Amino acid sequence: MSTVRIDFSGTLGRFELNARFEVPARGVTAIFGPSGCGKTAVMRCIAGLNRLTGGLCSVAGDVWQDEKTFRPVHQRPIGYVFQEANLFPHLSVRRNLMYGHPGTTGPAVIGFDEVVALLGIETLLERSPRHLSGGERQRVAIGRALLSQPKLRVFLMDEPLSALDQITKDEILPYLERLHAALDLPILYISHDITEVERLADHLVLMRQGAVLASGPLSKLQADLSLPLALSRHAAVSLDATVREQDPTDGMATLTVPGGQFLLPAEPLAVGENAHEELTSIWRTGAGRQRFGEP
Repeated sequence: MSTVRIDFSGTLGRFELNARFEVPARGVTAIFGPSGCGKTAVMRCIAGLNRLTGGLCSVAGDVWQDEKTFRPVHQRPIGYVFQEANLFPHLSVRRNLMYGHPGTTGPAVIGFDEVVALLGIETLLERSPRHLSGGERQRVAIGRALLSQPKLRVFLMDEPLSALDQITKDEILPYLERLHAALDLPILYISHDITEVERLADHLVLMRQGAVLASGPLSKLQADLSLPLALSRHAAVSLDATVREQDPTDGMATLTVPGGQFLLPAEPLAVGENAHEELTSIWRTGAGRQRFGEP
């Protein structure tokens, strides 16, 4: 399996960074930890915005940085989404999306029409950013980052929802889930909100004070009693579930997991479809019923 390999050790100003991990080169890997733990420093090193002598950054065997090599940021096939959308107010949504697009010929990882459809921004293309909501602006910023590199290899998202209120976060999360399903490339996602991580991530890199405490599948790290996640008041376990049936009259879905099944409200799902469901959504809402021990 191809992987993203990271090893950044050194000093950035007065901050000591010691980050080493290896994650799959597909799916969503969340970099999680308290403010100031080094999450953004790692992402800036991956992007080539920060340079640590002797660091390592390798994506699916393609070395971007080692003791002999350092590709500058403009030579790294990345998309980067920041906390603030930072759209150009004098350009339409369409022109914002196309800003910086190289315009090269040949197949791209994802095309303009596909990005627009995935992010649900078809009706916004001729609008000014001044007339967009916060969630709409951030969706456009995500689309611009996706289109900036036709040969995109890594998509970096640095707390893209942190500037949004909870209602707007809930509005945009389904679009991020669509990207997860549609993009055949690694998404590295920084967040300090564990509920975002539980909803989006497959793998987790847990950081504290510039160092990596643990790295691995999200469900494995959640269940590790030696890590702070299990001791948190928001402790939870994530399960991969399969849709067994869904009642169209009340919207309740029956999801099967190893050892049992759950009944909970859900958006329309196809029978047999895999559903990444977090137990936290059941316990916190009180809406689900567990039935363990049944076939």
